[in-house]
Amino acid sequence: MGVRITLVAAARSCPLLAERFDDDRPLDQAGWHEIQLTAPALVPLNAADLRYCSPTLRSRTTAQALGFAPMAQPALRACDMGRWRGFTLAEVTAAEPRAVDAWLADPCAAPHGGESLLAFIRRIGGWLDTRPAGDGGSVVAVAEPSVVRAALVYALRAPPSSYWNIDVRPLATMALTGGAGCWSLSLRAAARA
Repeated sequence: MGVRITLVAAARSCPLLAERFDDDRPLDQAGWHEIQLTAPALVPLNAADLRYCSPTLRSRTTAQALGFAPMAQPALRACDMGRWRGFTLAEVTAAEPRAVDAWLADPCAAPHGGESLLAFIRRIGGWLDTRPAGDGGSVVAVAEPSVVRAALVYALRAPPSSYWNIDVRPLATMALTGGAGCWSLSLRAAARA
């Protein structure tokens, strides 16, 4: 059976178009409201054997607000964006359009001087593959949406370019079951009222 890892995307810290690379802002009003609405469905994940979170402020705050009492995992940090850190995609595109095009087209490219998309996906996959795989064990981790996307690409052995086609909304969940190098996406039926 292996381990079951449920990844929860952190709540919102700003509107999508205002998001900055490697941003570590606190949750905004909308993020807190989303947690209040979603908490009843997510609180049962508190029963996981192990509870982790990305080291970002919004991931830690989301996990704590859900009562997870998580342990921060440096390996679950977002992609290192090098000199683009703190800028929006629009700002970087205006300043370095060719570099952005290269970054979007080539998963091995790191024109910003940070981590390539492929290296990021592999780092997140390495974290997945080193989780304790006791039969029936469960793990919950709150992380940035980019981390959830990278985990899905890794687990399904999808081409790195598919990363750009995955939309992860705040507080979305994804469950993976299995163990090192052999993961399955596990979908649950929606709860009925």
